[in-house]
Amino acid sequence: MKKYLLLFAFTFIAACMYAQQKPAYVLYNAQGKKISYNKMIRQLAKKDIVLFGEFHNNAIAHWLELAVAKDLGESRNLVFGAEMFEADNQQALNDYLEGKITAKGLDSAARLWSNYKTDYAPIVNFAKERKYPFIATNIPRRYASLVSKKGFEALDTLPAQDKKWMAPLPMDYDANLPGYVKMIEMMGGHGGRNMTKAQASKDATMAYFILQHFKPGSVFIHYNGAFHSENYDGINWYLKKQRPELKYATITTVSQKNIKSLLAENKGKADYIICVDADMTNTY
Repeated sequence: MKKYLLLFAFTFIAACMYAQQKPAYVLYNAQGKKISYNKMIRQLAKKDIVLFGEFHNNAIAHWLELAVAKDLGESRNLVFGAEMFEADNQQALNDYLEGKITAKGLDSAARLWSNYKTDYAPIVNFAKERKYPFIATNIPRRYASLVSKKGFEALDTLPAQDKKWMAPLPMDYDANLPGYVKMIEMMGGHGGRNMTKAQASKDATMAYFILQHFKPGSVFIHYNGAFHSENYDGINWYLKKQRPELKYATITTVSQKNIKSLLAENKGKADYIICVDADMTNTY
């Protein structure tokens, strides 16, 4: 009898401890079913290209970006790429990875985001340590800004050298892609179609440089804002249009007040959905 009382007490205490746990995030698959981190890693290891959609100011997403890279690196060779680096800063990034310039030198030579030191430097330094390539995939912002003001036609007037920092012209564009339609709706019709064309210039360019530097036998991990790849849209659309035979996976980040189950509106946004507690403190 004493034995069963002890077993009951242990079970009760364990249940109470579990109930008191408050996880910062829960991982779901596209169907809204919980999935373990280890299972996700095993599945990602079978892919060619992984698009990791983040909230730029979310610490959980940034932590998982590095964790996923380290764990995938245990079984696969990696290539990295990121929206946060513009294509014309590739040489500066290469110089840093090769030890030719310091972190301070990179900060001076490249247009780094304000949260680079806390959120992206750990991944870049991991790539440097392991001698993995890291690709600056984004169109320089001055050209995206040009598109937002004057449309794609404005890019035709640029010198040949400048055109090397973007997807080949003319860029494919489908105004009816759900992400671009949603963007117009969010702006309430303000800004016109050129705003979505500017977004498309980023998506097309990131996809272009991902495929340019993809190495068969390696996993290319690309970091970008969730909007650029969620709902299998944006970058994903351009990638599959050009290389449909490759194996892709998408990860996205969402925020909910209650993370015990995934809201219907967040299902299907990606193959793997990081559901973060809405009370999580933002990094900026």
